[in-house]
Amino acid sequence: MSEQLQRQLTPRHITFMALGMCIGAGLFLGSASTIKLAGPSVLIAYLFGGTMIFVIMRALGEMAAHEPIAGSFSAYAHKYLGAYAGYLTGWNYWVLMMGVGIAESTAVGIYMKDWFPELPQWIWAFASVVMIGGLNLMAVKVYGEMEFWFALIKVLTVVLMILGGFGIIWFGWGNGGQPVGISNLWTHGGWFPNGFTGMVLALPVLVFSFGGIETIGMAAAEAAHPERTIPKAVNSVIWRILIFYIGSLFVIMAIYPWDELGTQGSPFVTTFAKLGIPQAAGLINFVVITAALSSFNSTTFSGSRMLHSLATKGQAPAAMGHLSGSGVPVHGVVVTIFFLLLGVLMNYLVPERIFGMIMSILAFNTVWTWGTVLVAHWRFHRRQPEPLPFRLRLWPFSSVLALAFLAFVLVMLGYSPDTRVALYVGAGWLVLLTVAYRVFGIDRRMRATLATAP
Repeated sequence: MSEQLQRQLTPRHITFMALGMCIGAGLFLGSASTIKLAGPSVLIAYLFGGTMIFVIMRALGEMAAHEPIAGSFSAYAHKYLGAYAGYLTGWNYWVLMMGVGIAESTAVGIYMKDWFPELPQWIWAFASVVMIGGLNLMAVKVYGEMEFWFALIKVLTVVLMILGGFGIIWFGWGNGGQPVGISNLWTHGGWFPNGFTGMVLALPVLVFSFGGIETIGMAAAEAAHPERTIPKAVNSVIWRILIFYIGSLFVIMAIYPWDELGTQGSPFVTTFAKLGIPQAAGLINFVVITAALSSFNSTTFSGSRMLHSLATKGQAPAAMGHLSGSGVPVHGVVVTIFFLLLGVLMNYLVPERIFGMIMSILAFNTVWTWGTVLVAHWRFHRRQPEPLPFRLRLWPFSSVLALAFLAFVLVMLGYSPDTRVALYVGAGWLVLLTVAYRVFGIDRRMRATLATAP
């Protein structure tokens, strides 16, 4: 049996892992709701939100490059904020990964029905759980390689859509040689058709779209040369994501009036169809399925690694810390897959409602994780005797601004009746975790585990 996680992930693997998590349902499915709320001003919302998330990732990257340890932000919370904070953050993140995994396996089932309408949705959700579970039981390098190819497919699709869209805008491709131009961005109610409030209301939805980028930190413990790979991944991923989100939404809203999007099917499908690709619907369906599998793959990876980290601190059953000969936390993977099978049951019982149910409660978990990163980084930064080679610029101003942004997102979650449930469920989950921490004496078990650790 291996005694530690294996450092087999390259910069290519880590970069595409984060891309794979972020360019998924949030772009292909979630962007329609943000456009409906904000209209063209959604571009400003994504630019501002993406900048704040870049600050958060730089903070995480600074810690991960200096201390590339299993459990990432949970471990940093444990070290710099206390055992209780680390415990809450670790289990909160594991639940977040379970929710995202269930949502992504549901997305697979929804889109496979387009090709096989006679088969029930839950069968495809089950098949995706089995496939992704099998991949995650293999050596981490196999997982990283599969995630690279999963993510590459959707990255190329988005790039081609953006380039083709600019061809329609400037050269009139697929439009009889008549350039479409960009006037659709302001001729249907202006840049702020729903006012400044509409743009603000899009921010909580936007947060979920970027959720998963923190996978970079989770991968640090299995990265080759993390002092080089983590900074490179952080710096490259965020600007690529901003280009993909802002670039694709700019093209879509320039070609089609924003208030008509969604009425004639996916704008990705109609854009490729306008370019003369009759198989556009099937192509985009394949890409969306691949995107869902990619995100599902990363959530299973991150969830199993978080269980492993919690177990090494006595905050989860000791068996979760067991590693296979190839350095894979097999019990953590198996338990994660077992709980993901609950999504299969939900797809059987409430197939029409499950995706919306899951999406509505995950924003709180994401904000908690990112907020913990910033607070732990504050303590980490103050303890460093001298500046590190990779660091968060403009600290502490940038950190305070990002924390204020996350606090504002929480306020907006409570403001909107559609997202208020996220606060109720999130608070209830934290109370439940606190009760378990006290009732099961997890603090005492943790001290005993750490005292006997080599």
